[in-house]
Amino acid sequence: MTADPTAPRRTLRRPALRAAVTLAVGAGLLAALAPAAVAAPADRGPAAGCHGPLHLTAADPAGRAESATGRADWAAADAALAGLTGPGYGTSALGAVRQDGRLLWRNATGVADLSTGGPADPEGRFRIGSITKTFLATTLLQLVGERRLGLDDRLECLLPGVVPNSTAITVREVLDHTSGIADYTQDPAFDTTDPSWLTDRRFHRYTLQDLVDLANTYPPAFPPGRDWGYSNTNYELVGMIVEKLTGHPWQEEVTRRIIRPLHLTGTSMPGHSPFIPGPHAHGYLKTATGPVDVTLLDPSMAGSAGAGISTTADLTTFIAALLGGRLLPPAELAEMQRTTATGGGQAYGLGLQRVDTPCGTFWGHAGGIPGYSTEMLGSADGRRQFASAVTVYDVSDATAAEAAVNRLTTTALCGAPAPTAAPGAGPDLARTGR
Repeated sequence: MTADPTAPRRTLRRPALRAAVTLAVGAGLLAALAPAAVAAPADRGPAAGCHGPLHLTAADPAGRAESATGRADWAAADAALAGLTGPGYGTSALGAVRQDGRLLWRNATGVADLSTGGPADPEGRFRIGSITKTFLATTLLQLVGERRLGLDDRLECLLPGVVPNSTAITVREVLDHTSGIADYTQDPAFDTTDPSWLTDRRFHRYTLQDLVDLANTYPPAFPPGRDWGYSNTNYELVGMIVEKLTGHPWQEEVTRRIIRPLHLTGTSMPGHSPFIPGPHAHGYLKTATGPVDVTLLDPSMAGSAGAGISTTADLTTFIAALLGGRLLPPAELAEMQRTTATGGGQAYGLGLQRVDTPCGTFWGHAGGIPGYSTEMLGSADGRRQFASAVTVYDVSDATAAEAAVNRLTTTALCGAPAPTAAPGAGPDLARTGR
């Protein structure tokens, strides 16, 4: 799930489902473990995964090893990853880099479970939050390629009367967040600082229609097509469109069209199951009495906007296939990369965010859901990909946390340590939506 990164601070400081823009912006929204509680386990070092780290050397098309200037500094990547748990920003952090179809680096740092102190697993699964949107947008664009609908079709023709202004809203405007539809996560029902969310509401069962109905209790943010504003409700509507056109739950269509063909064995799109299958790091919220485990929750609170589960290896495989042209025809992939300015030099396409780095432009998405903050990025040519997941806990020092995130991302994507400049000198991930 994700919030509008250009919104006033008042709205950003509402529920965790609206937060998780990055570790820095998520401070006070995705609560985390105090530094003292994570310091000892984090000292196990970045290589302390159940299956151990992976550090390989890439090769050029002729089979030669990369030069020293082009080779990723995996020691620097390990250190950058550890920089997310050592200070206590998160209880665990996972990262992976794939290039030319080969997984070059994968590692984990921190602990999987505070109660046992067991190390985080580099192959572990996690909730991906709004990265789910990229899976869903790809599915809908496949339907566009099959001429089941058009991007300029009116929402009213597909889902009559579903939201105010539906006759003036196009499918494209739903996908790129220019619809003006209110974000349902502003509702107090999703306020994770309310004790009743921890005890009861995180297990509430929602339908996609329930979430849209909640959104409809709030006025539109702006007239359709007049502005940009991140709204999770848009992607609940995308899920409803997929279900109407195919006659199948959105989870089944994503699985049939993407997860199964790409053999993403660690990826799933749950309906109401509160569990994360397989090895995984627990997610926590910070409270006055200490960390509260929020790993178990009903993912229908995120629905088709953010309910997914995956691994770093699977996410790099997915974004490589998408940007490499394996999932969409060229016309639909080009449409996906037609962007709208979102402020701060950032841009959003159709379920894809554009991020400019010191070594070029990358495409992907950020994600957040209580306890988890994620990132997935790939180069436009489909050659290099990066994915990360942090079980966020304590972001009291937002500036340092943002710098740590940028350091990891720049190191992983560009193959060299990020310069120790002021936050924002690297890719400004704090401005991307979650």
